[in-house]
Amino acid sequence: MNPHHANAATVVETVERVRRQVDVLLWTGIVLGLLFTMANVQHFAAAGAPAFSLIWWAAWLLDPMVSLVLIAILRAEQVTARHQVAVGPWVRRAKWATLAATYAMNTWTAWAGDAWGPVLLHSVPVMVVFLAAEALTDLNEKLTQASTNVFTTTTNTPFTDTAATPFMNPAAPSVNASNGTATNTAAAVHEQASGDVHEHARSHRRGRGRQKSTARVTFDDYLNTARRERTPETVVTPAWVREVTACSRGLSSRLAATLLTEPTPPPTTRTTPESNGARTVLVNAMTTGEARP
Repeated sequence: MNPHHANAATVVETVERVRRQVDVLLWTGIVLGLLFTMANVQHFAAAGAPAFSLIWWAAWLLDPMVSLVLIAILRAEQVTARHQVAVGPWVRRAKWATLAATYAMNTWTAWAGDAWGPVLLHSVPVMVVFLAAEALTDLNEKLTQASTNVFTTTTNTPFTDTAATPFMNPAAPSVNASNGTATNTAAAVHEQASGDVHEHARSHRRGRGRQKSTARVTFDDYLNTARRERTPETVVTPAWVREVTACSRGLSSRLAATLLTEPTPPPTTRTTPESNGARTVLVNAMTTGEARP
């Protein structure tokens, strides 16, 4: 197995682990920021209404209405950025509009006052949510690009194996000039060499057995399998890649991204056994002169 592929798989596993950590931390900050703004928006929307009145309860619905739309947009952008799919302009407009509405409802009362402290206090959570929302999309796109670059570099790197070193036995005794000593020494060397050859063969068989048991499926193996199963009607998704290759969830995204950069395979025409049989009968008839127009 090419050692570059093993190193690339390790790098991709590290990237996926970092991606999960980044997602958890960013989403935790976004949710906490939205929860903080929810209380401020409720206080702003209630406008001094009595507690537990109908207007007081309805004021709690305003911030979740905006926040749920924002979370839906961020979640979709997270997936599209991971697979490097561009979104339309209305997605960004909707995200900025919901963030602007959240900021306005949080700071409207603070801007009406004379102190700058409440303005800063109510502005920081909304700004953190806005910056985290923008960073979430960019980070997912760059992490996906990092994984793709690893496999692109690995595919273009040639693999050169180390030349085998000839076997030399340093313990073999030297041959003396006398005939008797030369004969005895030659026999001893032959016996020693024969034993070394048998031991080397046994070690080689054991090494092959261990190599078969520890062989790994490389990225190219998975990719070639997916290429063979792909047809012009196939919709390439990570779920389809896992179905045809039985690879892991993290690797299926990389395979799907690589397949989407390749051209769609042309349609193939298949001959059925019936058509093959009819063609054979026609050729035989033409050969024997029995064919009729």
